[in-house]
Amino acid sequence: MPNYGHHAHVSIFGAVDVQQGDVVFHRASSANAETFLDFLRLLNEKYADRFIVLVLDNACIHHANMVQAFLQRGEGGAFHFIFLPPYSPHLNPIERLWKWLTDGVIANVLHEDQNDIAQSIPRFEQYILQHPDDVLRRIGCAA
Repeated sequence: MPNYGHHAHVSIFGAVDVQQGDVVFHRASSANAETFLDFLRLLNEKYADRFIVLVLDNACIHHANMVQAFLQRGEGGAFHFIFLPPYSPHLNPIERLWKWLTDGVIANVLHEDQNDIAQSIPRFEQYILQHPDDVLRRIGCAA
């Protein structure tokens, strides 16, 4: 008999280009300053020639000493962080993708087991990467 009620956990960092609809996902075993830095390095590598503005909540990992040190060094110079006021996720475009993921893939779908849930996330990511126009519509930035 299936056992429901055990909460599987995956941390996903994400960024969305509000002009092109391009999305970058980074899965991690947990969300901490170290894994956030890994995400920043991934963005820095993907967009090496661009200035990157990230809209963030005020999670402590975004303010961690190691993150601040990264930003002050040369490799962190391409970033500018905009911190949202508390309780305002509606101002962050990536939150609309997280809602899409939660409502359309995780919460309102009966999954056979944790493996089925785990497989549904990459399918969602693949769809997102192949449909930037849908991304722009979902985040309210379609032309």
